[in-house]
Amino acid sequence: MKIQEYYLTENEKPLDRIVSDGGFCGIFRKICCIGDSLASGEFETVDENGEKGYYDLYEYSWGQYLARMTGSKVYNFSRGGMTTREYMESFADANGFWSKDKAAQAYIVALGVNDLMWCAQEIGTIKDIDRNDWRMNKGTFAGWYGQILQRIRDISPDSVLFLMTMPKETSDCQEWKERKAIHAELLWKMSELFRDTYVLDFYRYAPVYDQKFKENFYFNGHMNASGYLLTAKMTASYIDWIIRGNPAKFAATGLIGTGISPGVLIQ
Repeated sequence: MKIQEYYLTENEKPLDRIVSDGGFCGIFRKICCIGDSLASGEFETVDENGEKGYYDLYEYSWGQYLARMTGSKVYNFSRGGMTTREYMESFADANGFWSKDKAAQAYIVALGVNDLMWCAQEIGTIKDIDRNDWRMNKGTFAGWYGQILQRIRDISPDSVLFLMTMPKETSDCQEWKERKAIHAELLWKMSELFRDTYVLDFYRYAPVYDQKFKENFYFNGHMNASGYLLTAKMTASYIDWIIRGNPAKFAATGLIGTGISPGVLIQ
């Protein structure tokens, strides 16, 4: 056994090593994926008349591929077309997502495409988040997104949060390029505002979704089964990289949600 392979190497980037078994992402036994169609395994069909159909096939979502890799329980708190505003105003409450029996050790939040690309939601800034009362957050993307993280902390105070940015695509217009960059910058600022929060920066480290990529991993306007599996591998590999880079931060992960105090870490 080469134990060095399980340590972070010098200058290693998040997706330099792709894991197939979930890697150290498997230390989280309960994970929630909050997102839109891309988190729901959505397939897009087109009939002979050009009419499109959209189907959330959760078994093909990257979250459920992640569950099968790691053996962990993974919840899909997602639906095609989801926005941060809808999630907070109705979707989460209607589905009991704030119930403590669904509280997880880790949350992966992958929202922003519908808010910023299709609904033209005002992006806002980190200042739109009221640290003392999430009900006072402003009605911007930043405010709604902040509410989600704050509500998570209410039901799972010691959970770890992973915030996913949007990858670059060669088909992006200039406005979308700018919005994706602003979205990524905002999530990095949120990772500084909330403790135990990390960014899965696909904007910076994922491959560019060019024509060749889409020929292999897309079916019409959404991913195919291989694309969702690839996304699961990328997500697990990025989380594995974060854990290997911060071993002391994750030493007590097994105690999250148990009510057992971790005390102090003795090396």
